[in-house]
Amino acid sequence: MKENKKILTILTHLVAWICLFSVPYLVFFPRLREFNMSDHMLATIICNDVFIVFFYYLNTQFLVPVLLINRKWWKYIVSVGLCLTVFLFTPRQVATVIAPPEYIQQNNTYVVNPAFKGAKKLSKAPRRSRRIADPYNTVLFLLVFSFGTCIAVTQRWLSSEQHKKETENEKLNTELSFLKSQINPHFFFNTLNNIYSLAIIKSEQTAPAVMKLSSIMRYILSETEKDFVPLSNEIEFVKNYIELQQMRLTDKVTVVFNTDGVIDDLQIAPLLFIPFVENAFKYGVSAKESSSINIQIHATQNQIKFEATNTVVTNIQTHLDSTGIGINNAKRRLALLYPNNHQLNISRQENTYQVSLHINC
Repeated sequence: MKENKKILTILTHLVAWICLFSVPYLVFFPRLREFNMSDHMLATIICNDVFIVFFYYLNTQFLVPVLLINRKWWKYIVSVGLCLTVFLFTPRQVATVIAPPEYIQQNNTYVVNPAFKGAKKLSKAPRRSRRIADPYNTVLFLLVFSFGTCIAVTQRWLSSEQHKKETENEKLNTELSFLKSQINPHFFFNTLNNIYSLAIIKSEQTAPAVMKLSSIMRYILSETEKDFVPLSNEIEFVKNYIELQQMRLTDKVTVVFNTDGVIDDLQIAPLLFIPFVENAFKYGVSAKESSSINIQIHATQNQIKFEATNTVVTNIQTHLDSTGIGINNAKRRLALLYPNNHQLNISRQENTYQVSLHINC
């Protein structure tokens, strides 16, 4: 892919130079039929073209990135001025060495160069040709200079923006990986505590709870490495977690979990609901008083709605303001994964705690 891009760039540059150097000949083509170009003039044109190409790449590859981009204004201006001076005089001198002119100047007039026998005396045409050549070369130089500088600065800016975007994406991916790594220990810590409490009372539910935890771990290891998973898989994971929690609950706790809608067609970030479900069981379960947890997931083709409502147990109401790293991580992941495409509302009314999350797919 990179090799093809490099070849395409070279071909584009080659075509651009051919088009640029062909313009004068296309404009004056009728006159060129009657014009006999000397070897010296041909050598001059070739030297001019070589020098202008050399300056273009010197400007775009060195002067712009080293001087202009680093705000060394005066050095850049002086360098361009020197390049213009060299361009106006050096190609002609080089062409003279390669192919001597047919006419030489003597006493303010042009006479036949002895090296070219049979040439006619010419007094004004070469002088006029030179007066025309210098402004043309200056305009050509300024045109190539302006175009090259604009191209180089624009490419530099686009490259900088691309690098900035890649850096930001890498930073976001690193942060998401860190947040995800925090979720698993936090989740397992709470779950193991629940199984430990079952083991303490020698409950028959201990072994099934370990098997359920094994199923949950298998999901975390196999699915959560992905950025997005099917919504149906995430719902199954939440269902297993709820069933695991219910093993330690008494009849005083009512748990309702319902799902509906187009569940099979949507994708969602893994472990996005579990912090809110954990929070509901953490603050909405009591062995002494009646409590309830109601969790609803509804999905349409364009939106996923998650609702969790639980009663707040009296003896832990004062601790509800600090919900731990789980909720904070969920908020941050939502901000990174669904910017401007989600709405999270967490509210408390008397003894009821409610979470409402809407995600636009």
